[in-house]
Amino acid sequence: MEKPDFCARARSCPTVDEVVARLATCSPEEVVEVAESLLASGHGLPPGVFVETTDQSSVAISITDASANILYANRAFEAVTGYAPAEVIGRNESLLSYRTTPIEIYREMWSELSNHRPWHGRLVNRRKDGRRYLAELTISPILDAKGENAYLVGIHRDVTEMHHLQHQVAGQKALIETVIDLTPVATVVLDADCKVLLDNHEYKKLHSLFAGVEPAKAVLDSLFARRDGRRELPAGGFSAREFVVERGGGPIRWFSCSGTWFDEADPNSDDFFEPARRSFLLLVMEEITEHKRRQEEQRIGALRTLLAEGELKQSLRETINGAIYQLQEPVNLIEAALKLVERRSSHDPVALAGVLREALEAGRRSLARLHESLPPISQESAAPLNLNEILRDVLSVSTSALLAAGVSVAWRPAAVLPAIPGQATALRTMFKQLIDNALAAMVSARSAQRELRVITEVADDGVRVLVEDTGPGIAEEYRHKIFEPFYRIGRPGGRHAGMGLALVQEVVARHSGLIRVDPAYEEGCRFEVFFPRGPREIE
Repeated sequence: MEKPDFCARARSCPTVDEVVARLATCSPEEVVEVAESLLASGHGLPPGVFVETTDQSSVAISITDASANILYANRAFEAVTGYAPAEVIGRNESLLSYRTTPIEIYREMWSELSNHRPWHGRLVNRRKDGRRYLAELTISPILDAKGENAYLVGIHRDVTEMHHLQHQVAGQKALIETVIDLTPVATVVLDADCKVLLDNHEYKKLHSLFAGVEPAKAVLDSLFARRDGRRELPAGGFSAREFVVERGGGPIRWFSCSGTWFDEADPNSDDFFEPARRSFLLLVMEEITEHKRRQEEQRIGALRTLLAEGELKQSLRETINGAIYQLQEPVNLIEAALKLVERRSSHDPVALAGVLREALEAGRRSLARLHESLPPISQESAAPLNLNEILRDVLSVSTSALLAAGVSVAWRPAAVLPAIPGQATALRTMFKQLIDNALAAMVSARSAQRELRVITEVADDGVRVLVEDTGPGIAEEYRHKIFEPFYRIGRPGGRHAGMGLALVQEVVARHSGLIRVDPAYEEGCRFEVFFPRGPREIE
């Protein structure tokens, strides 16, 4: 059969109408030339260049008529489908269908093509050997002069393996996210700039604790911020770093934080030939509030026992010192009488002096035995102390008694206090004595409003502690006497200040501090205690 004129290479490419009119007379070889003419139209290149380019393409390309009857297929078409071009030319593209693709997809495809629009999608196809594969297909219509579909150019590739890998990666990602999300501790993955890439529900719950600040940033800044404000994270990671969150009016919450670094290759195409690594931090924050609370309860229990022992010793010392004080007076009188008798003559000075001397010796022996029975003062080494912690311990120990008496406590610690050198047990005992005195005053006076306020302040060169109550207060004439040993305000319902305040003053003086009753306070009684900061000797 003579080849159509439009296939002659010397002539320009024919119109689509001419191709359609003469297509029925073309052999398969002539169809190739038709494709050459179509591909070369308007580009000024020899048609063979386009056909050779199409044949060498790595994706399967086929050209069909408007009814999807195959007119041309390149070499890659055989590699993908198993069909040689000679086996498919003249046959319909439907021979590749595996018959499992939903009919709706085909309807959508033909709807788009009928409206002269390209279509892109995925179909389940069948190879020549019967094996199925997933084809990613793009079909573009070529229109004739009337605007109708004359040809369909299909480009498709086998994406079975890619689809499998995508689903495998998606499945692994979903599995990892599910495992992380179900983890009962707050977990978050951060990039090198501390930007959150992945987190779980437990981590999201922490946002309410940090007033709009990203929890991970707040924790890392608290643990690893330098003086210049920059964050310096350990290169080898970290573990069991404790972090506490204190909210005004809310409970204290404790967390144990651990961080582990891991790397992955940077997928950026700019680093294809020089692969770079990106670092990520897996931050795990386990809440240990209950564990800390149990530890704190045990510590407070031990502290309560220690303070009770100290109070018992103090009570014994107070009782014995009271006895010594009371016994010392008659001994002094006997000694004075003996000296008077020895200086003056009497009817029987020797006998009287002997009696007085025996009474004096007996009194001195009794005083010596009382001194020997005094419990020893505990020897405690001095160390830098935070008075906020000391007072918090004392309030924790006194909580039960304060609640039982219906006393509300206002604890107002300074945000930052300088450390002062001191003996922790002695200071706890001293502050507990002040709080016990305040409690006793409010209870004995039957105050309608019972409120205890404990305040710490940074003062010039030291720390000031205020202990305020709403009891009856202390009259001006008693404010200096209350610190004397064994002095008590004997008025019923008044403040009972005996040896306790004398021992309070002793502890304060031992720490080079000062204590006084604020005369300007009118709502009850306010004790003001001042401790200087800086190194000094504790007696």
